Amino acid sequence: MNPEIALPILIPLLGAAVSVAFWRHMALQRHLAVLATGALLAIGLVLLWEVWHGGILVMDMGVWPAPFGIALVADLLAAIMVVLAGFTGFAVTLYSLVSLDREHENFGYYPLLQLLLAGVCGAFLTGDIFNLFVWFEVMLIASFALLVLGGRRTQMEGGLKYVTLNLIASAIFLTAVGLLYGMVGTLNMADLAVKLAQVEAQGLVTVLSLLFMIAFGIKAAAFPLFFWLPASYHTPPVAISAVFAGLLTKVGVYALYRVFTLIFTHDVGYTHTLLLWGAGLTMLTGVLGAAAQFEFRRILSFHIISQIGYMLMGLALFTPLALLGGIFYIVHHIVVKTNLFLVSGVARRLQGSYELRDLGGLYRSAPGLSVLFLIPALSLAGMPPLSGFFGKFILVRAGLEAGAYAIVFVALLVGLLTLYSMLKIWAEVFWKAAPEPTSPSPAPLQGPERLLLYAPISAMAAVTVAIGLGAAWVYDVAEAAAAQLLDPALYVEAVLGRERLQ
Repeated sequence: MNPEIALPILIPLLGAAVSVAFWRHMALQRHLAVLATGALLAIGLVLLWEVWHGGILVMDMGVWPAPFGIALVADLLAAIMVVLAGFTGFAVTLYSLVSLDREHENFGYYPLLQLLLAGVCGAFLTGDIFNLFVWFEVMLIASFALLVLGGRRTQMEGGLKYVTLNLIASAIFLTAVGLLYGMVGTLNMADLAVKLAQVEAQGLVTVLSLLFMIAFGIKAAAFPLFFWLPASYHTPPVAISAVFAGLLTKVGVYALYRVFTLIFTHDVGYTHTLLLWGAGLTMLTGVLGAAAQFEFRRILSFHIISQIGYMLMGLALFTPLALLGGIFYIVHHIVVKTNLFLVSGVARRLQGSYELRDLGGLYRSAPGLSVLFLIPALSLAGMPPLSGFFGKFILVRAGLEAGAYAIVFVALLVGLLTLYSMLKIWAEVFWKAAPEPTSPSPAPLQGPERLLLYAPISAMAAVTVAIGLGAAWVYDVAEAAAAQLLDPALYVEAVLGRERLQ
């Protein structure tokens, strides 16, 4: 038993419950949110340390051993994702203390954020395919409530598109789970890996794998079912946009990595070729959508889509180096994309708009913010020595080694177009002269407000630089995580025991 595996789920759930119990005590909710997300980050780091040094950890819930009971499993990929969820949640919570208005706080922002983090961590740590569905739904309920919090018209429009497509994905997912259980009589992912390999009708297994690919592809905002994301992510307050940008689509990506390295590896030539096509088209459509936008957060939203393509490229190539690159890229992207949304919020706080034409002159009036924008922006475009350069370099090298020259060309082209979008934001928001104000200018940032807005942005920028300068250490962890994914026997043995491998 390894009870610490449950803590990344229990901590935010407890934080949400206590916050609801003290609904009218907003100061307590704020302090509790900071404490809970800080504790989540700390336990995530402890979990990563234990998995790195001790191997895959498993916790059987209750007295029922796997595959009959529910298991929580922490391998390196899951532990990495929990750390990133904790770091993102902690940074966004600090930012929220001064960026969020009282109306949104009173509608339950802090307990909903904690519930969202519980769903995210539950999805990362579950070893049961049905419970993956359950945690997806917990995450969906919390995210939809956060998206429409405040009830503004634009939020409701974006929220309807968001929830409709995600409910369709959930219906496909649940259908696939039911068919999977009917075929092999188990829902434990390690047991599925064993039993699906023994099914005679492998064509039916391929059909099932495509259902999962569609369901998780929608949740990951992959081509062609991504249009719910740019229609919704720019509508809520920026703190909510930032946590969505950092975490939500990555849960879909994580699910794809999990099932298509552990469960559905019977026909890699077919399934992973489809993933490779999806990766390339996701990159292109996302970056072209971004190039056509002139609203800060809509540009960043389309770039979430294009960057998902790089992560899928790592899975689709399905080599040790490619999976390593995909994991490295996930780490880089969560930090960078969350940070860029937070920067957009400070720009709006200083000049009152997200529209590029209404912004300008921040290079002179806020030089510190300008530097803090350039670090994640250039990293997103893949400029050395920042984190994005190494993620793209590893993926491009893996593509060349695999002979996948078309996807390499697309990846390089998308990198150039990403740089174009980031330079467009730089030129419009920071470099050009400030436009004539049409309304009273917002008050300048001072004291605690300035500290709590800039501290998370600065910390994430520092992590981006540290990942680049310390790429060897991140490379080693990602390499070990990729090795675990490519050897499903390690996962099966940890969950079911060595005798099930015989």
